[in-house]
Amino acid sequence: MSDNTFFTLEHSDDGIAIIAIDLPGESQNVLKMEFIEELEPVIEQIKTDSSVKGLIIKSGKPGSFIAGADITMFGKMNTADDAEQLSAQGHQFFNTLEKLNKPVVAAIHGACLGGGLELALCCGGRVISDSPKTKLGLPEVQLGVLPGGGGTQRLPRLIGIAPSLDMMLTGKQLFPKQAKKLGLVDEVVPEANLMKAARQRIADLRKGKEKKTSFGSYFSVKGLQKLVLESNPVGRNIIFDQARKTVEKKTKGNYPAPKKIIECVDKGMSQGMKAGLAIEARNFGQLVVSPEAKALISVFFATTELKKDNGVDSDAEAVPLRKIGVLGGGLMGSGIAYVSVDKAKKQVRVKDVSPEGVNGALNYSWKLIAKKMKKRIVSESDARRTMSQLTGAVDYAGFKDTDMVIEAVFEDIELKHKMVKDVEENCSDKTIFATNTSSIPITKIAEGAKKPEKVVGLHYFSPVEKMPLVEIIATEKTEDWVIATCVELAKQQGKTPIVVNDGAGFYVNRILAPYINEAGILLNEGGAIEKLDKAMVHAGFPVGPITLLDEVGIDVATKVAPILEDAFGERMSTPKAFEKLKDDDRKGKKNKRGFYKYDGKSKSKEVDESVYAVLGVSPDKHVEGKEIAERGMLLMANEAARCLDEGIIRSARDGDIGAIFGIGFPPFQGGPFRYMDSLGIDHVVARLEHYQKLHGDRFAPADILVKMESNGESFHS
Repeated sequence: MSDNTFFTLEHSDDGIAIIAIDLPGESQNVLKMEFIEELEPVIEQIKTDSSVKGLIIKSGKPGSFIAGADITMFGKMNTADDAEQLSAQGHQFFNTLEKLNKPVVAAIHGACLGGGLELALCCGGRVISDSPKTKLGLPEVQLGVLPGGGGTQRLPRLIGIAPSLDMMLTGKQLFPKQAKKLGLVDEVVPEANLMKAARQRIADLRKGKEKKTSFGSYFSVKGLQKLVLESNPVGRNIIFDQARKTVEKKTKGNYPAPKKIIECVDKGMSQGMKAGLAIEARNFGQLVVSPEAKALISVFFATTELKKDNGVDSDAEAVPLRKIGVLGGGLMGSGIAYVSVDKAKKQVRVKDVSPEGVNGALNYSWKLIAKKMKKRIVSESDARRTMSQLTGAVDYAGFKDTDMVIEAVFEDIELKHKMVKDVEENCSDKTIFATNTSSIPITKIAEGAKKPEKVVGLHYFSPVEKMPLVEIIATEKTEDWVIATCVELAKQQGKTPIVVNDGAGFYVNRILAPYINEAGILLNEGGAIEKLDKAMVHAGFPVGPITLLDEVGIDVATKVAPILEDAFGERMSTPKAFEKLKDDDRKGKKNKRGFYKYDGKSKSKEVDESVYAVLGVSPDKHVEGKEIAERGMLLMANEAARCLDEGIIRSARDGDIGAIFGIGFPPFQGGPFRYMDSLGIDHVVARLEHYQKLHGDRFAPADILVKMESNGESFHS
């Protein structure tokens, strides 16, 4: 057995060499250039060693194969040529491995992503464990780049053009059975049998037993697609044209990586592997140094840092939570119960005023768990075991031993005070009281508590199982161990938590308010609803502000608005016309009366033209889409700067992540603080002052921006 820095090499008695990858000091393996440089001579040695009959590549780390390339390498690339060179070096090594005169098999357990999958694609065989930890994918597009280790060439040749584009353009990760079905791997086995299966695969390859193509018979759907579309230039063009149209529709031209991925696959399939690898290296180089990739990589690093952050500056530690209580079986309560029982693996007790509410919450979780069971992500026994940890009642029976209670009841201060009192009466002295309020300051809720130091805000976003952010809101009295415990729970629930200080609207809703208000003001001035929404979607938001109002509920927005106006004055005042919507019983999607039609007749969303008459406006004012987007984004960024200045958020990093994960601020901009940095603080101040002269003091630049402009500073170094 020989040891290297990044792996060990073992020669077995049966003539099979085993390379176990194990990067020192890392929880997961990542592909580094130094690793490849160290491995190259070993591969050459294996090539000439007649005693070696085959090679197995596995991980020396439990639960992780290779999680991707070392992203820090990208930051060191100063030019597109540097990055292109990096990709070309990788190609050289992977080609050597692929052309090795002996069978090579990847034995995969755990995350096999990005460069890890590209390494596996060079092997003659791939066997994987059936563990839920095992996932395969090429997620580079999510970082604004593309697979630069031959992935755009080898994947389509293995599983077909359409499925490989689907994987690369979405960055989706496949579970073991999905990977087998696509033909990405040869065999799925229990982890204990992985090495045995890898050895068998080598034996089969030595005997010349090639696995059946993943396309199977030409009479299958996949086979017909291969025959009709992928095997001829005309058919291929149909696939690529369709992919380009879909990408344009989804990205609005804001993300260059998907187009370049399509170009790589197209060139490679029409001009051959060598040409394909050359274009892949060139496109990879151009993307790595693009502003979009830099912003998306900054988001990746920020979320990685947040995973290690316990949310407090002291050495306070999280206490373990065994059982969680949830008050309220509505949409929010049901979602919180689900992520607590399914992801965080806690015992959960739900209380609602009615048996229907309790049953609704239990059914909500069961539907989501049953969906995973149907997709074979979890077994039936695991699904039932998870559900057995979720119970409910219409009273506080079973709440005495809860470690934390999360309330998700209506936004009513008196009701919240009653919840605090009930929990203190029915639970233990050590129980943490967490409130999922979206607008009421936590300090006000804690006024009704005997132990305000155990009261904290846990602000989830709807739908809870999908939205990645949790705001953890601390008052001046909340103890550090309570905050650290909430941070740890949020991570266990699969969330990215940011800790914010108490104040009206906290952080996310506070920066959202001026953005929504501006859309309301533009609407009130005669801006057309669909134009306002379209402008923000083209700027990179998932939905426009008017659609968002319909989704969240116009009634909810009008409840939050007075709290913010009361705290921040005129700059947060909503257009008075919105009161007319309330009077007309327009709540949005929930009662099918809002800005858009919800009659189910039309396939695409249509504006309910009658809303203009209710508001007393005519949609005939022309405002450029660019101006609509700039006004909305500048107001959001300006408010974010105030939040940082006032200590509502702990850092610009938290502010960027909160806006992207909580509101859908365009990820390719890197968040409001990186957006301001990229424009230049002087430019931001100049544009705010320009709009201040035209539209009033709601555009007055935040004090911190004025100071930073005069000092030539930026938020991120």
